[in-house]
Amino acid sequence: MTDTPSHLNIGSHDLPVSPELSRFMAADWAPSPLPDAARVSAYEVTPARRERLSARFPGERLIIPAGELKVRTNDCDHRFRPHSAYAWLTGLTGEDQVGHVLVLEPSGPRGHEPVLYLRPRSPRSGGSEEFYRDRRYGEFWVGRRPDLAEAERLTGLRCAHLDELGAPAGRDAATDTELAAALSELRLVKDAWEVGQLQLAVDHTAAGFEDVVRALPRALAHPRGERWIEGVFGLRARAEGNGTGYDTIAASGAHACVLHWIRNDGRLDRGDLLLLDAGVETDSLYTADITRTLPLSGRFSPVQRQVYELVLAAQDAGIAALRPGASFRDFHRAGMRVIAEGLAEWGVLKDARGDLHRRYTLCSSGHMLGLDVHDCAKARAETYLDGVLEEGQVLTVEPGLYLQPDDETLPPELRGIGVRIEDDLVVTAEGARLMSGALPRTVAGIEEWMGALLESRQSR
Repeated sequence: MTDTPSHLNIGSHDLPVSPELSRFMAADWAPSPLPDAARVSAYEVTPARRERLSARFPGERLIIPAGELKVRTNDCDHRFRPHSAYAWLTGLTGEDQVGHVLVLEPSGPRGHEPVLYLRPRSPRSGGSEEFYRDRRYGEFWVGRRPDLAEAERLTGLRCAHLDELGAPAGRDAATDTELAAALSELRLVKDAWEVGQLQLAVDHTAAGFEDVVRALPRALAHPRGERWIEGVFGLRARAEGNGTGYDTIAASGAHACVLHWIRNDGRLDRGDLLLLDAGVETDSLYTADITRTLPLSGRFSPVQRQVYELVLAAQDAGIAALRPGASFRDFHRAGMRVIAEGLAEWGVLKDARGDLHRRYTLCSSGHMLGLDVHDCAKARAETYLDGVLEEGQVLTVEPGLYLQPDDETLPPELRGIGVRIEDDLVVTAEGARLMSGALPRTVAGIEEWMGALLESRQSR
């Protein structure tokens, strides 16, 4: 029997390979090249991105890794997604990018030459058994990778084998905070191609929300209705894109008072609201992030309407505050003024001054959006949280009220109601464009939309 090469990822329970089988596996394979015209979808825009990064760090070697696999359980890995900075600079977004590294080598007085170090396609001859024996990287186990020439055509980059990388000194985006901050800050303003990808993500997400409404009768009948909702949206996300951009929040009843409820193990009750926070991630890895709070009966009760309309008024105020030159925090402040005044009118707060309203809203009212759902998070505060808005930035506006079921400062009829309304917007010269306007936001609009979807389902 042949020895197992030490570099192969082979399970302890795998069958041994005889010399005869090894020779047989190495012979008689037809060529199967990728199409010559294949290119990454961001091929035309990545050079300018790399030039902008190069200008920030003249004469320094810059190392941007795609990342490594992480074990989920025993010999099973989590599904791989390349690091967002790597995807932004290379246009490579697939699960075959495990371990790859982009290096910007100093070239000339101020520029850089980008070199992509990758693990090329497993050879079928020359003694390599990786293509059929390696569970992590073998072609027969996880699929085909480009060879070096194909990778160069895909990306327009000079490509080299990962084994040639060694251990170069330089700034590594995985550990260098200054480089990580720069990579976030360069992504704060989206180019037209990125806005198009984000709009695509939003459109697919809107379709997923429609799927969920049509599925409500079956979800209501299931003991884990929240999981049913999660699964329905996840089907749309995988069918139209790479998957969900983050774990779906399908929170019914008092679960909606938990901001990041992803257990999704609850039953649905027709008298409750469903807070659905979900986003489709495109194949280019840009994600939407939308929340709607829906009455599971199809109609808001009077108290549900009361809470919902206060949150909607806060969102309207936040959206109205978006414009180039405004402080990033202005839209949050505008929304929170509405929330505080509303709580005071209800008698929950003595007055609208101070920050006591935060007991019922808890968090900020939005964030940048892009390749990450909380995009550009490594940017310095002065360029993001304490900065000003610029044309081309894409962000969410998502005020909420989370009225905990055990909160004795609230009248009983308000306890256990959670409402969040979240939309995606791109800052324009005039203000901001609502990208997620295909999904209704008003009480009347939601009730009419839900009714039409449920009626069309019944008439099939």
